Amino acid sequence: MRIITGSARGAKLISLEGESTRPTSERAKEALFSMIQFEIEGRRVLDLYAGSGQLGLEALSRGAAFCMFVDQNPEAIAIVKKNAEKTRLADKCRTIISDSCNYVRKCAGGDKYNIILVDPPYASGLIVPTLERIIASDILAEGGLVFCETDKEDPFENREDIFEHFSIRKNGSYGKIKMFLLEKKG
Repeated sequence: MRIITGSARGAKLISLEGESTRPTSERAKEALFSMIQFEIEGRRVLDLYAGSGQLGLEALSRGAAFCMFVDQNPEAIAIVKKNAEKTRLADKCRTIISDSCNYVRKCAGGDKYNIILVDPPYASGLIVPTLERIIASDILAEGGLVFCETDKEDPFENREDIFEHFSIRKNGSYGKIKMFLLEKKG
């Protein structure tokens, strides 16, 4: 697992031992960042379910101004901090040990993010509840993007209410991985 491009290009990242986190594959990460490559510069990023922090750190390496990393596992946050130091991006990061949905709820009325990364454990079923919190808390800037990664064919099945707030800009499959790039409606 490494940073693909930008200021930290080639930096090898560490991840948690065991099955508690599942890093996004290089292929899926490349696909995501080619979808948003011209929309990263100077943006505020929120990396929910951060794990090793590889997605948020990739965004920072490509020019994002700031990234908040959220994970409820203290060991994961310790890994994010180590990776941020290793990539020399720590000055653009903040971390918090918290349940991601609770963090989003507490952010209501605060600063808004331009890009939100939602990559919870596959079996958790947390994509839609997290999107509901993002909508209710209004933490996504106008025209902001939400990236979702899952192993389900359609996590939004029978959830037309989600599409009152978001449109699907792109989606794709990368092996067992399904990716959705949602854009906030204006």
